[in-house]
Amino acid sequence: MVVLNKIYTRTGDGGDTGLASGERVSKSDPRVEAYGTVDELNAVIGVARLHSGQNDRIDAMLGRIQNELFDLGADLATPLDPAPKWEALRMVASQVERLEAEIDWMNESLKALDSFILPGGSPLSAHLHLARTVARRAERDTIRLVEAGAAVTPEALRYLNRLSDHLFVAARRANANGAGDVKWVPGSTR
Repeated sequence: MVVLNKIYTRTGDGGDTGLASGERVSKSDPRVEAYGTVDELNAVIGVARLHSGQNDRIDAMLGRIQNELFDLGADLATPLDPAPKWEALRMVASQVERLEAEIDWMNESLKALDSFILPGGSPLSAHLHLARTVARRAERDTIRLVEAGAAVTPEALRYLNRLSDHLFVAARRANANGAGDVKWVPGSTR
């Protein structure tokens, strides 16, 4: 478990930070960008949960996802190479599979889409759409990390990809099972 006795350490005052391995890197390092965006996503989901109201099942899913985002951050903060001397916390396939099962459950009560959906409707839906876009950015940041030469667990990338889908379907479900969705009407403002 993590023990934090002192919040500020002054070790990052020069613009660098420590990874889980102890290695010091720039705060603009692609790895730090990736897990930093995951942290931002977690905060956005926290704000969305303020609006979950009677959506107890959605709120429970979001609470679990927030915990899993800390797992994901730990995974991304721990380089695969060289292998750590301890058993690193890594994302696992069952976390992705649970997202898929929840997407399927939420999607059962939704009508098929006949247009793109604009972010909006209920406050919960609007915040979930914001979370979805941050999840997509976290995914892009993680892909940039891989493109920069770092190894990342495949489950980390799969989780981020599936999470944005999960948040999209949850946003529709939060809009009265899609009845409150705000649909895009192409060219309607010309």
